[in-house]
Amino acid sequence: MIITKTPYRLSLFGGGTDYPAWFQNNSSRIVSAAMAHYCYVHLKRLPPFFDHSIRISYSKVESVSNVNDIEHPSIKACLQHMKVNGNISIGHDGELPARSGIGSSSSFTVGLLKSLYELKKQNVTPYELAQQAIYVEQGIIGENVGVQDQIMAAHGGIQIIKMGPGNRYAWSTEPLRLSDAYRNEFESHIMLGFSGISRIAEIQAKKKVDNIKAGINHKLLEETAKLAEEAIDSLAKETDMSIIGKLLDDGWRIKRELADGVTDLWIDDIYNASLKAGAFGGKLMGAGGGGFFMFLVPLEKQEEFKKKMNSIKVWVPFKFDMYGSQTIFK
Repeated sequence: MIITKTPYRLSLFGGGTDYPAWFQNNSSRIVSAAMAHYCYVHLKRLPPFFDHSIRISYSKVESVSNVNDIEHPSIKACLQHMKVNGNISIGHDGELPARSGIGSSSSFTVGLLKSLYELKKQNVTPYELAQQAIYVEQGIIGENVGVQDQIMAAHGGIQIIKMGPGNRYAWSTEPLRLSDAYRNEFESHIMLGFSGISRIAEIQAKKKVDNIKAGINHKLLEETAKLAEEAIDSLAKETDMSIIGKLLDDGWRIKRELADGVTDLWIDDIYNASLKAGAFGGKLMGAGGGGFFMFLVPLEKQEEFKKKMNSIKVWVPFKFDMYGSQTIFK
């Protein structure tokens, strides 16, 4: 039995410039973090007592005898990529809901690949793990996804990701170096609230990628990249949280213009209510359309903030994950 534990992603600044359609011709940097909420993948060899040779358990159960018959796109692609043909049982448990803007599909892909490397008794670095996950999702499955989700799931921490110009592998990471006191202050201000609405990120992501290819978003993404540079500088200087919140607010106002469907009246109502209730700023996470909100709120205002924000269905405690994908049982 092998069990891996892989964090979800909290995008902070620069999201949207991590699509290869953008950074193959433009260089940019983003700031992204890993959350101490996890996707767990458990994997074991399946004994030869059954009619099937592959058993998969997630929101449904699949029992098949050929990798090509697997319905789950990531599991099928990962097994093909790693040349694992059968006699295997794979299960998944996630702490947070899928389709909610936290990079859950990439966390799963990273966690599954790590468990398959363990199965083959092969070492893999975080960099290699992220590269393989990017290849599986973009190259094999053909999904319209960026690169920050896989990178953060593999590396953990708070990272500055430098991208382009070049292909989907033209990236590097550098930890954002903060004092423990400032990182703890930042962490304590972050509030995660679930809207109760799940959505298929691929729909919004494809609209953004199509707009990038058509040149429609060029000015907006230049503004996004410029704002990310300002945020990197402000965080490195350990600027007051009110300033970081204003930068988040600026980023959200750019992001909502990137494609139709990123926001909606109900999303705008929740976000505007958060500012009136005392948030310094925030954003809707992921591709838009639903999922988790992230707000930056002073610690002393958070209990009253929750009472005022009664449209949020569930509040989730927040901590940074500093380790990335790990094998916790073998």
